[in-house]
Amino acid sequence: MTDRLSGKSKTCAVIGDPVEHSMSPAMHNAAFKEIGLDWVYVALRVRAEKLAAAIERVRAFDMPGINVTIPHKIQVIPLLDGLNPLAEKIGAVNTVVNENGVLTGFNTDASGFLRALTENGIRPEGTSGVILGAGGASRAISFALANTRVAPVILNRASGLERAKQLAATVSKTTGTETIALELNRGNLTDALKKADILVNSTSVGMSPDTENSLVPAELLRPDLVVYDIVYNPVKTRLLREAEAAGAATVSGVDMLVWQGAVAFELWTGKKPPVDIMKKVVMKHLSEGNI
Repeated sequence: MTDRLSGKSKTCAVIGDPVEHSMSPAMHNAAFKEIGLDWVYVALRVRAEKLAAAIERVRAFDMPGINVTIPHKIQVIPLLDGLNPLAEKIGAVNTVVNENGVLTGFNTDASGFLRALTENGIRPEGTSGVILGAGGASRAISFALANTRVAPVILNRASGLERAKQLAATVSKTTGTETIALELNRGNLTDALKKADILVNSTSVGMSPDTENSLVPAELLRPDLVVYDIVYNPVKTRLLREAEAAGAATVSGVDMLVWQGAVAFELWTGKKPPVDIMKKVVMKHLSEGNI
């Protein structure tokens, strides 16, 4: 976003319901400004019954692309012209690219998750992982790990165990990497972590204001474990603080947030994203409580 918009300004957006909390506008507008693009990024609240109309406006307004967030990541798929292979496997879209009116869906949650790992010096290939939760984020993360030959164990609360088993079956069938789902309890968590190289919290447990909650007892954490929490507010959750105290390597949800945005930025613009600027803006907003 330049200091002054013009009649040639291009518009990108995030659509969802709600979207008021999104940090994507601040992050992307800072990135546009950094590289001198006459683009602007806005947050648009779109109710479910208006989703089809919103997607048509992406074409009508010749928008380069949009992000899609809850609750539209699955419902948007039949409204698009195609999916890239990873988004098709995952069955969820968080980024849409518009090329001459042809709308293609991508899932940068998955690629952003992996980029955050590799940028922290962690190569997940051939390891084993434990994923807490079976929601939308878990879906992207499960496929991302399984595609890199990481055998995931998905642990979910008893009331959502059937959903977790369905997800595990889909991941196994689609990727060829054996994925299992079990109830999240102390016994299963203890056993799974004994064999794991990577632990991922894909739930909202530990998010502000409930910052003292964690699904993992501190005594189960160890120095040779990588602990990745997708919660980004606070930047250091209780899980990450206790993991650091145990000597484990940690990855913050801020990194995934920034990298999924950076991947989308590159898809829309064809330009290398200024990742450092994007992360700086996110950290500033979090430190100021602007969320």
